[in-house]
Amino acid sequence: MIRLFATLSLCLLGSLATAQDRYVGYYYPPITSEESFERVVRSIPRAGREVRVDFVNVLTTAQLTSPKPLRFVFFAKGQDADKLILTALDDDVFSTLFRARAVMAQMTVSVRKGGFFRSQDLQTVATFYDMLQLLQFDTLVITDGETWSHKVDFKRE
Repeated sequence: MIRLFATLSLCLLGSLATAQDRYVGYYYPPITSEESFERVVRSIPRAGREVRVDFVNVLTTAQLTSPKPLRFVFFAKGQDADKLILTALDDDVFSTLFRARAVMAQMTVSVRKGGFFRSQDLQTVATFYDMLQLLQFDTLVITDGETWSHKVDFKRE
């Protein structure tokens, strides 16, 4: 009887976790690790859905115009486009979470070169995660698209 109860409890908890994230199983495998990003460098009052969608469109356009093959793609999901998904397209680019974080660090360089970070005097302190937080994304999910997914929750003031 105890085994039956334990099995039913695990099934219920698993289905609740999946119900809360409708993108699991479609855009990425189940979340295998999580972290919270709590530093707040500033806020942008009008960073709504349109701004987030435009941000993803700019990133995607830059990738598509590059002569190099795509290695990962971005998706903005959710009613308010406040969930960013970053999915690897090959077996090497995000073969580990550490390599995925290295890509995020490399993206920081590109973001710091942008006019916004320079105009706000953030070019020496802000990171790619700061940019996502400034744009009021709630979460970022990074995945190899096969075996693991890592979720970053962005905390706001």
